[in-house]
Amino acid sequence: MEKLRLEAFVYGIVQGVGFRFFVLSNARKLGLTGYVENMWDGSVHVVAEGERNRLQKLLEYLKIGPRSAVVDKVTYNYSEYKGEFTDFEVY
Repeated sequence: MEKLRLEAFVYGIVQGVGFRFFVLSNARKLGLTGYVENMWDGSVHVVAEGERNRLQKLLEYLKIGPRSAVVDKVTYNYSEYKGEFTDFEVY
């Protein structure tokens, strides 16, 4: 299976609602590596690496978010797998 890197920005009511820990939990369940962090503009930034089908599943989760979140928009792109992470973390 092809490995890739996903970088996504999630916009809406996504800070202060448990979004990063929602991403952490789902990314780890999917066996992905990378990180999630809050951004100064109120968005959440996600960088994840792993198999394409697992990244696509994470992207589906990002578009929904936890119950307390309101996701307005998700921008994302795929790029070359770099293998620079050993776990998935919250920054």
